[in-house]
Amino acid sequence: MMNNFVVLPLVIPLLSGLLMALLRKNVRVQRWLSILSVLLTFTVSYHLLQTVKAEGIQILEIGGWTAPFGIVLVVDLISALLLMTTSVVSFACIIYAFKSIGAEREKFYFYSLIQFLLTGINGSFITGDLFNLYVCFEVMLLASYVLLSLGGGRVQLREGIKYIVINTLSSTFFLLGIAYLYAVVGTLNLAHLSVRVAEAGQTGLMTTIAVLFLIVFGIKAALFLFFWLPGAYSAPPAAISAIFAALLTKVGIYTIFRLYTLVFYHQPHITHTLIAVMAGLTMLLGGIGAIGQWDIRKILGYNVIIGVGFVISGLAVFTSAAVAGAIYYVIHDMVTKALLFLLGGTMISIVGTGKLKEISGLIRNHPSLGWMFFITTLALAGVPPLSGFIGKVLIIKEGLSKGVFQAGFYWLAGIGLLSSLMILYSLMKIFINGFWGETQLSKEMEKGTTQGLLFPCVFLTAVCVFLGLGAELLYPYIESASQSLIDPHSYIQAVLSEVV
Repeated sequence: MMNNFVVLPLVIPLLSGLLMALLRKNVRVQRWLSILSVLLTFTVSYHLLQTVKAEGIQILEIGGWTAPFGIVLVVDLISALLLMTTSVVSFACIIYAFKSIGAEREKFYFYSLIQFLLTGINGSFITGDLFNLYVCFEVMLLASYVLLSLGGGRVQLREGIKYIVINTLSSTFFLLGIAYLYAVVGTLNLAHLSVRVAEAGQTGLMTTIAVLFLIVFGIKAALFLFFWLPGAYSAPPAAISAIFAALLTKVGIYTIFRLYTLVFYHQPHITHTLIAVMAGLTMLLGGIGAIGQWDIRKILGYNVIIGVGFVISGLAVFTSAAVAGAIYYVIHDMVTKALLFLLGGTMISIVGTGKLKEISGLIRNHPSLGWMFFITTLALAGVPPLSGFIGKVLIIKEGLSKGVFQAGFYWLAGIGLLSSLMILYSLMKIFINGFWGETQLSKEMEKGTTQGLLFPCVFLTAVCVFLGLGAELLYPYIESASQSLIDPHSYIQAVLSEVV
């Protein structure tokens, strides 16, 4: 169904970013515009969610050109849910930046760059064809390159160069995959691709292209090929690290879900088994990295990797309930990872270091910070009734009972349970070493203050608790989103209504 509101999650941050670039010297106006932009995007996304639930998938044909010939924007339930969650996380990170990012970064287009980053992220969630997905990825990545290096610190520049080289390489392979796919089937519209691939059959060449795309988005999502992530996400200030950890890998995850449920789902014994192996290795290696580190930033970075593997394992199982669990978990992960990085950044700002062996006894002077970290740890480990529990139960239960071969992914479910213990151990290490023990710093000796930093943390903690206790309100949307992914006919019908 045609709906002009579909373009607004893309247009609002784009226009806001351009306007803020013209107001570079007026930081206060930029701050308010940033908040207004994410609140408007959230409102529009919520409206689209309710519209999709009531009326079906919403589309917008740009310039009046129908699919598959023109550019089509598509919002279904998973797109709307991710748009809403992106706005919630961005709201908290932007408020946190007010007191933490520093005047120099604010004057050099920080708020504009955040809006351009959100433009690329939102565009990736709503685009209906592969080439415009590539364009949105590049908009997102260009903004992230500048945000990562903004401030010019030595560590930032070193990690920025590595991050840029890796993502440039993966973008090159992305274009190569697009070229091969277009040469074989003659279209790049996602719905039309689904039809054409189903007609032609997923032959050896088509499966090779599917594996190529899996490598591309595996790099971007930090699925198995994650070596770039811990350094890159630990280099910038906490507000930037939090928005990166919450959102950037999720765009790659969303794309994997979209492609391997809509286009490349005909040979699951090849593609989805490979996805399962990559997910399992990601959880294992990420967990080993997390428990072996003694730097707060690096521990949190490896926990991002574990979360990616767990979400993708839901796709590997490839049942409606497992995919529903993966969707629920990715929403939980976006909120809790942002919260985790903001809490970690606040700890580091207080003591002036991220080395756990040099931190002790923070809970005496900062009890609210400590208990919010404890709640976040339990949520990420999957302790009921917090938000991580629902997703973990659905994925692991389905992995034990069903799967691509209907024989159960017992080994994948086992790795999922083991990864939860690794998450719990690595984050409790921060909690016990950082908050318990002898208080080494008095209030007067602290390097920074928590003034203005706790509100966004409290806000995200409340959202995290709501996702657990309010699961009954949210789950009908997630269940419907899962069913539409597993059975893509409604997506194809909505986009190609004038063709099929």
